Amino acid sequence: MTDLTAYVSNASPFARKVRVTVLECGLEDRVTLIDVTNTALKPDPAVVAANPLGKIPALTRPDGPTVADSRVITRYLADLTATPLYPQDRIWEVLTLEAMADGIMEAALAISYELRFRPPEIVFHDWLEAQWRKVAQALHVIDTDWIEALAAPLDGAQIALGCALGYLDLRHDARGWRKDAPALANWYARFSERPAMVATAPA
Repeated sequence: MTDLTAYVSNASPFARKVRVTVLECGLEDRVTLIDVTNTALKPDPAVVAANPLGKIPALTRPDGPTVADSRVITRYLADLTATPLYPQDRIWEVLTLEAMADGIMEAALAISYELRFRPPEIVFHDWLEAQWRKVAQALHVIDTDWIEALAAPLDGAQIALGCALGYLDLRHDARGWRKDAPALANWYARFSERPAMVATAPA
């Protein structure tokens, strides 16, 4: 029975987190995915109706208010199906790494938006490089300190990180993130082969 609706976008890494989680939790028959064209300058009216911030992903449900923010939605879906994506014995590690992955997405999206929506003559290049430093610093720390954690059973942080790295490939491939994070690149090569990742790869 389909009783949940998720507003998503093919290219959004945050929305991809939800799309991957739907598949990993076996919820394809319960969640209807609505692909929208949504930007900060022109949010989709259906998204605004679901989430007054006008942001995706957003998950509507018949028995309560909209669930918004990718971290909240993925945890809701995992709890709904008792899928151990947020194991209590590793909860702080999982939430911390998920937050770091989301921070990578936020910085990478900020670069994309600056280049997409500002006229070329007023693009703030120092600000772009400051955003990329956030990405590079986080990748270095993950590559150095978190690889063992990534060997654990599938969790929400791994899904977030896989989607973040996929977005770097999609929008910032020329930056060559792999050269300074070889262990992470090896992990991602394996993780990106999961059926849920293949099925949600942006076109």
